[in-house]
Amino acid sequence: MMDLAIYLIPLLIIVYLYLSGRKKKEKAAVSQLNEAIEAGLTEPSSLHPYIDPKLCLGAGSCIKACPEEAIGMIQGKAVLINPTSCIGHGACAAACPHNAITLVFGTDKRGMDIPQVDPHFETNVPGIFIAGELGGMGLIRKSALQGSQAMDSIAKLQGGSYPYDVVIVGAGPAGLAGTLSAIEHKLRYVTIEQETSLGGAIFQYPRNKVAMTAPVKLPIVGEMHFKEVSKEKLLEFWHGIIQKTGMKLNYNERMETITPIRQGFLVKTTKGSYETSAVLLAIGRRGTPRKLGVPGEDLPKVVYRLIDPEQYRNQHVVVVGGGDSALEAAISIAEEPGTTVTLSYRSEAFGRGKAKNRDRLKEMSEKGRIDVRLKSTVKLVEKDKVTLEQEGKTFTIPNDAIIVCAGGILPTPFLKEIGVMVETKFGTA
Repeated sequence: MMDLAIYLIPLLIIVYLYLSGRKKKEKAAVSQLNEAIEAGLTEPSSLHPYIDPKLCLGAGSCIKACPEEAIGMIQGKAVLINPTSCIGHGACAAACPHNAITLVFGTDKRGMDIPQVDPHFETNVPGIFIAGELGGMGLIRKSALQGSQAMDSIAKLQGGSYPYDVVIVGAGPAGLAGTLSAIEHKLRYVTIEQETSLGGAIFQYPRNKVAMTAPVKLPIVGEMHFKEVSKEKLLEFWHGIIQKTGMKLNYNERMETITPIRQGFLVKTTKGSYETSAVLLAIGRRGTPRKLGVPGEDLPKVVYRLIDPEQYRNQHVVVVGGGDSALEAAISIAEEPGTTVTLSYRSEAFGRGKAKNRDRLKEMSEKGRIDVRLKSTVKLVEKDKVTLEQEGKTFTIPNDAIIVCAGGILPTPFLKEIGVMVETKFGTA
């Protein structure tokens, strides 16, 4: 009996610690889910997991695989507790040992518009191809694979005698892989990117691991053997490819229109126009950043997303917006040494932000770290200052940088305008 107790007591302690830890994690998951519901942030913005509770056995592999901590365990089942943080890379589905996770678009409440493409990634408009995130594929490796496969199809076209065989729009994984394939096929190409650097949706990934569940074979380069890699390492890898291959990318050039011409297209951008036989759209679903529409907005100090708070040390910064991205940007910049931060929002309250972000903002505002200006708008941007209007009164403050977090203009209306058929999906693959 004594011998049995010697083995039984440690076992009971282990079970107790395990159950206590699991209960603590479940409590945190419930709190996170309730917070998302309270803030109205329950609709994922891209490809995301549907977890079948009948198949889920609570292994927890999906939770460990999710860098964004979007999944939690509630009552022994995996649940999407932070839907808006999910970026659709699909690592959870690959990690699930019971096949309980399906990657889907849209939900029962809100549909997601997905352009229709054939197996060769060509739309119903001959000569216009779509690959990557715009087509609903957030996975890095599959986006890259689609980009190269689409270019293989473009290389087979019998197009018109134009200066370019293809215009590639976007320098994320699909656009970069498509560009490599264009080089391999010796096509006359131009790749344009509306941002000032490459990466596409990769820039939206958190600073920890980025899951790539299987290697992907790239034209010219060969296989990418990453299993798990940080965002920074992945971008460094792509920069190395660009230098090695001599790939040409036109940064800070935004596509404006695509007009059909005989056996081809005229693509107009913010910097010129291109006559081409085909177009590969490898743009993200976030669309073109919504701008302020004020004088001086074209100055280099105005950007539309925060990449690294450290770059704003010892600077006067204005953040524009009222959503979580704006609140988180203002908070993270204010935590850097020597910064002064003004948060400008046109409404009278931050109703769209998560409770924890609103609480943190209130705390930092009370400490004088962030100057919150509700019911205010930017009126004029100048080299070293900015003019704001608040409740009919204007004032000018010193300024080194402005981050505009006002959302984006989705590409769906543009696709419909050029004749591409779009299907709305409600929680389906």
